[in-house]
Amino acid sequence: MYAIIATGGKQYKVAEGDIINVEKLSAGAGDTVTFDQVVAVSDGTMKAGAEVAGATVTASVVKEGRAKKVIVYRYKRKSGYHKKNGFSLISVNDNLREKPAITRKTATDRVLHRLRLKKSTLNFV
Repeated sequence: MYAIIATGGKQYKVAEGDIINVEKLSAGAGDTVTFDQVVAVSDGTMKAGAEVAGATVTASVVKEGRAKKVIVYRYKRKSGYHKKNGFSLISVNDNLREKPAITRKTATDRVLHRLRLKKSTLNFV
């Protein structure tokens, strides 16, 4: 069984136990949120419109965080106009998966990656 809810100007397909990223919510970690804008509900058959007029979806906020930074770059040719601006969107209910550690690549690794070669195939003289 799943439902389609509308919040923050977007629609999300949710089922029990899902973790989703939602924008524009005024709730902290551990708070309970009720979404009353249910677009459709499916439990084998799709129900929408007047059939789901009183339906609600209740969720709890896992954590509050920021999304990846968005860079805005403006440029006008021949006039020397360059403007760089950046901002981060606030997101709620971030996934709790571990992110892989970022490792620096050496110059040799970058060249090998571009050439699609392995270190063992090269013989340096």
